[in-house]
Amino acid sequence: FHVQKFYTYVLDQGQKIALEAIAKPPTDFKSPRDLFEKTLAHEHTVTGLINNLYDLAQKEKDPATSSMLHWFIDEQVEEEASPTEILDKMKLIGKEGGGLYMLDKELGTRVYTPPAVPVK
Repeated sequence: FHVQKFYTYVLDQGQKIALEAIAKPPTDFKSPRDLFEKTLAHEHTVTGLINNLYDLAQKEKDPATSSMLHWFIDEQVEEEASPTEILDKMKLIGKEGGGLYMLDKELGTRVYTPPAVPVK
């Protein structure tokens, strides 16, 4: 959804898009905790990149792009909160297998709900 939102915005601005290959995400992790720590670090990186784009749009006096990026800035709060919440629960659980099982069960019930903002 997020990529589609950027893609649509760039096309709506009359620009061309050249898609290139991206690296595969990592698949090897030392532990479930390691996975979520790396996920959170990645989200921090994404937040920084979006903030840099927003700063550039402000510098270029481009209110349309600033407005579009504001949605992503707000969205990143949620994107960072999710792995933070999971890591906080893992800290409470410790190394207990039963606690990790219950967390896995809880996470398995989550349902993806697309953002309310429709993609054109």
